Amino acid sequence: MIELLAPAGSLERLKIAYLYGADAAYVGGYNYGLRANAINFSFDELKEGVEFAHRLGKKLYVTVNIVLHNAELEGLKQYLEELASIKVDAIIVSDIVVIDCIKKNNIPLEIHISTQSSILNYETARFYQKLGAKRIVLAREASREDIKIIKDKTNLDIECFISGAMCTSLSGKCVLSNVATNRDSNRGGCAQICRWTFKIANENDLFSMTPKDLNMSRFLEDMVNIGVNSFKIEGRMRSIYYIATLVYEYRHLLDKIINHTIKESDILYSNDIINRCANRESTAQFYDKFPTEKEQYFLGREEVSNQDFLGVVLDYQDHMLKIEERNYFKIGDVVEFFGPHLEPITYTINKMYDEDGNTIKVARHPQMVVYLPFDTSLPPNTMMRLKIFDKNDYL
Repeated sequence: MIELLAPAGSLERLKIAYLYGADAAYVGGYNYGLRANAINFSFDELKEGVEFAHRLGKKLYVTVNIVLHNAELEGLKQYLEELASIKVDAIIVSDIVVIDCIKKNNIPLEIHISTQSSILNYETARFYQKLGAKRIVLAREASREDIKIIKDKTNLDIECFISGAMCTSLSGKCVLSNVATNRDSNRGGCAQICRWTFKIANENDLFSMTPKDLNMSRFLEDMVNIGVNSFKIEGRMRSIYYIATLVYEYRHLLDKIINHTIKESDILYSNDIINRCANRESTAQFYDKFPTEKEQYFLGREEVSNQDFLGVVLDYQDHMLKIEERNYFKIGDVVEFFGPHLEPITYTINKMYDEDGNTIKVARHPQMVVYLPFDTSLPPNTMMRLKIFDKNDYL
């Protein structure tokens, strides 16, 4: 089983993840999750999300992965029973007390062990397997050798991150946020201290530290071959464009790997798309070697958000695309449409109209509605972006 697993911080992003090719998605519920600053899901939204997923033959996992203090024990059983009642496909946990509660009360929930448990060896994996875990989400610090040995020794479902932010500390063990801001990173409040800039005492220089993002596009085929089951994208607080782009690219790569049609040009092209969308440089980090200073940012880091995401298709009528604008675009721009089951389409903007049918030269107000003449229908939720990379240049 090969699964592409996407993040979703809201119902809108959840649906985008599925539509763009994710086999499963993971979300935070209204309690016990590690993204306190995300929108997260109410019970009714979780129920709607599960129903939407199952209609498409896809899965929904819910994070229950904080480190629990005494106060959170009350209400845990009820919360888990509520998740089971709407038939979520699994929960992602880090605290053993959650597993114990499931077992003692015979709650029908599949258990996945969170990356917060920092699993890097097969004996720890076996420990959780004996407790009833079906899947383990390995620490981001796992090497190829670590992954292969754990898979060979346990035959558990193995889930690995393939894209997204890295932790300066060992996954699940950082307390920088606790010390600097009194916000507990292991209870959903990480302030991302590792991305701050610090003044060095008695000096004019500034110091910063942070790992570059994770990007496993070059190693996906090898990961499939050593037995990784689930390929996980990080980013529950990211935009619909980020989720659509990464799911779209990784879906295409995995499909080509499964069908034995993958080419170097496919990897190079997708790698450039993924890197640009994330705004930070990326690397394979621990997979093929121990990271060096080249896998980190120190002084002089720049994270400039690009403005490539121009709009999203709302509808198609009378040979007109109805677009909701997200960033500035104008007459003469060369853009690209990409979407579910759709190869990228290049389009030069020669005419456009506002909602009243007036000809306009510039779209400059986010979420304004713009109409573009177009020969063929494109489905709702198709994304429009600036054309930066030409696939033909990679052949």
